[in-house]
Amino acid sequence: MKTFLLALISLTATTLIAADSPPVGAAAPDFSLPDAGGKTHRLSEYKGKYVVLEWFNPECPFVKKHYGSGNMQKLQGEYTGKGVVWLSIDSSAPGFEGNMTPEQAQKVMKDWNTKQTALLLDPEGKAGRAYNARNTPHMFVINPEGKIVYEGAIDSKATPNPADIPSSTNYVKAALDESMSGKSVANSNTRPYGCSVKYK
Repeated sequence: MKTFLLALISLTATTLIAADSPPVGAAAPDFSLPDAGGKTHRLSEYKGKYVVLEWFNPECPFVKKHYGSGNMQKLQGEYTGKGVVWLSIDSSAPGFEGNMTPEQAQKVMKDWNTKQTALLLDPEGKAGRAYNARNTPHMFVINPEGKIVYEGAIDSKATPNPADIPSSTNYVKAALDESMSGKSVANSNTRPYGCSVKYK
């Protein structure tokens, strides 16, 4: 019952936001954000590479599903190993669930053994709103031309239960594999699920 209620709350939060994310095929909006170590990353500096954007909240049970199981770290490691830039973004505002100081973000990365290129801090929500990131996780795949080729959920089972991962379709993995092999992404747009992004 608790799992059902969490999923229902998540889907309700999603439907309350009417604005759309940038459409698949559109240029990915540029942004500039600091990472947990204080280094600034600008999306445009990664043009020529595949980029994954992953909206992140360490307190969200849907995020914990994918990190507690090691699923997200496995994906991050596999694709950064192939030259993909993986940017996790925390758009939680100060005083809200999931907001982190740089020190807290570094601790999460160490404790969870994360494998992303960088964990970016977006407390003002500028990057989050540019993409209308609605959930954690909300995923985007950007091709080397700077165009969005996938937007939506990480996978096909919108639950916080890690036991559902093996039987789900991982949309991000499929999008990367198809696009990197020169194919069109078969399922390029899905409904994101998870906790609502905690904007101020």
